Amino acid sequence: MPYLQLDLNESYSVDTKRKLARKMAGTYAAMMSVDIRRISIAIRELGEGAVWRTVDGVDGEAVPASVLMCDIRRGRTPELRMEVAKALCADCIDILGLREDRLNVEFTQHTGDEMYHPTLGGFSPEWSEDEA
Repeated sequence: MPYLQLDLNESYSVDTKRKLARKMAGTYAAMMSVDIRRISIAIRELGEGAVWRTVDGVDGEAVPASVLMCDIRRGRTPELRMEVAKALCADCIDILGLREDRLNVEFTQHTGDEMYHPTLGGFSPEWSEDEA
């Protein structure tokens, strides 16, 4: 953990996805004070017509959308999570050209003992402000 999962309707090159993963990992690690080696990122190209949202101004029609799910350790303030969400959206907009009004971010918070990293010694510790 954290595990960032971006669900998309479009397809992108491996180089573009690698660039996005690298950027998102750097953004997340810096802002959330976490060892970058703990971060896993999935860029799921679900195919045309896979992710939808109904928005105002489009006559109640569903439009293509994207969703970023963030499974994280609990402990960060709502204000910090908001700033991280905005920064991760900016990464997706910059690299993939996604529309901000069609991109949602959702956080699911976990205790450290719900995340196992064999290469980092087992369960994750509970997050603290001293971690970096």
